[in-house]
Amino acid sequence: MYVIGADFGTESGRVLLLEAKTGEIVCTDVTSYPHGVIEGDFLDGSHLPDGWALQHPDDYLQVLRESIPKVLKEARIKPEEVIGIGIDFTASTILPVLEGGTPLCMLPEWKDDPHSYVKLWKHHAAQPYADELNHLAKIRGESFLGRYGGEVSAEWMLPKILQVLREAPEIYKAAAHFVEAGDWVVWQLTGIHTRNACAAGYKACWDRTDGYPEKTFLELLDPRMSDLIGTKIPNNVMDVGSFAGLLSPYWAEQIGLTQNTAVAVATIDAHASVPAIGVDSPGQMVIVMGTSFCHMLLGETKKTIPGIPGAVDGGIIPGYIGYEAGQPAGGDMLGWLVRNFVSTSKLFSESDKQNANLHQVLTERAEKIPAGGTGLLVLDWLNGNRSVLMDGDLSGLIVGLSLSTKPEEIYRAFLEAIAFGTRIIIEIFENHAVLVDEIHACGGVAVKNPLFIQILADVTGKNIYVNEVDYAPAIGAAILGAVAAGEERGGYNSIEEASVHLSSLSRKLFKPNPDTCQIYNELYKEYCILYEAFGRGKFNVMKNLKAIRTGTRGSYS
Repeated sequence: MYVIGADFGTESGRVLLLEAKTGEIVCTDVTSYPHGVIEGDFLDGSHLPDGWALQHPDDYLQVLRESIPKVLKEARIKPEEVIGIGIDFTASTILPVLEGGTPLCMLPEWKDDPHSYVKLWKHHAAQPYADELNHLAKIRGESFLGRYGGEVSAEWMLPKILQVLREAPEIYKAAAHFVEAGDWVVWQLTGIHTRNACAAGYKACWDRTDGYPEKTFLELLDPRMSDLIGTKIPNNVMDVGSFAGLLSPYWAEQIGLTQNTAVAVATIDAHASVPAIGVDSPGQMVIVMGTSFCHMLLGETKKTIPGIPGAVDGGIIPGYIGYEAGQPAGGDMLGWLVRNFVSTSKLFSESDKQNANLHQVLTERAEKIPAGGTGLLVLDWLNGNRSVLMDGDLSGLIVGLSLSTKPEEIYRAFLEAIAFGTRIIIEIFENHAVLVDEIHACGGVAVKNPLFIQILADVTGKNIYVNEVDYAPAIGAAILGAVAAGEERGGYNSIEEASVHLSSLSRKLFKPNPDTCQIYNELYKEYCILYEAFGRGKFNVMKNLKAIRTGTRGSYS
């Protein structure tokens, strides 16, 4: 028997076929989203403001239509041998839909309005609405803020919905529901509308005991939001790994499976990686290193930790408090650096000669630079700061540039900055008695850049285990599919049980170097000076620059 994991990322979706008893990865396939990330220019050629990041929902269905039949054909298995499908997705990635689930952007009357499309996780144009929500919640002493370190992020569901309401009230009115894209895909596959506890807890301010924010609070935020909870956001929240439904007749035919295939309730992509690499107990921080970085930690009790934007009962694995933190720029920041600022003919020539890409060339050169040898410090806030400042209006900074600065020095300084940012996160956990004994890393950056992993070990002083499979979220999604199928169909009855059999335990250990740790401790002190000065409001230069650029000068005086 087999299970399928469908992992929906920022640029593409991966489908993975896993043997349900041995965990053997039979085959995988990737489908790029035809529309990609819609930013800068909208589909009709009009300009989108800064901070916008949209997607077209049919791109997600295209992943299912293309990749699932491909892996079935390659594996040469019978449709009835696939017992379950699991879905993981970026979050908070939301879309407005009609009662039956049809996205508004697919209707002729709304197709030219950007607010009718998917707002991707990294859509940051809702920051003013997040600020407004946080201000009101603090004045009222709303208890839900404590679960998110005192701030709700602009990346989350409620600020994005508030943006739609204020800027396109006709879209808000037309939407029967606002739904996470992962839940929407499950809805399409099964015909049943479910909400997953992971996304609801981490991205929509839901709590297992208290539910969503109170109606009174939402009405004070905007009277038109009185119908949000229970209507536009239904209360049908289900645990990760739960059975969402069987594959509908339409989708069974579309992707070549049977209607007896179980579909799991969705989860967030990064969070699916935790069971995928065999982590099931407190003290082990899992960092998924891809386009962005997500840090997850299991705990036995719920604590309020400033700047940690999520503590959800059962959000990752039932029975534990799942803590989440994150850095919203990682692999995409390194890609931006290479695309835009590393273009010397010498580097390109060397890249061609070595049959390597520019990341490899820069990494090889950066390896020769000792800790502290660049003369640079970077604040890695090119996509804002998620943890622990929770401020999408912050931007990047490089200190120490000179006419002799080399590309590989800048590259290494960016790697060090990401590591320093991770240390900030670890320290805030440990200062509140949530210990981090070791780090487990997975994802593209972890697998492809051992230099960064060694830097991270030296900066944090922690042992780091790198799981050498670069598609852990898809494995985690497949694990959830096996749990949704249940033992009676050839699957499993719990995530922990499935993880024992299906997780990937291929690990490489990176140990910190004591001498290098000392040097990085000195650099970290300087990093913290910059971090506090520019991140805590002493210098509002970053925000003032943004305000001047966008014509809202004076907003951050």
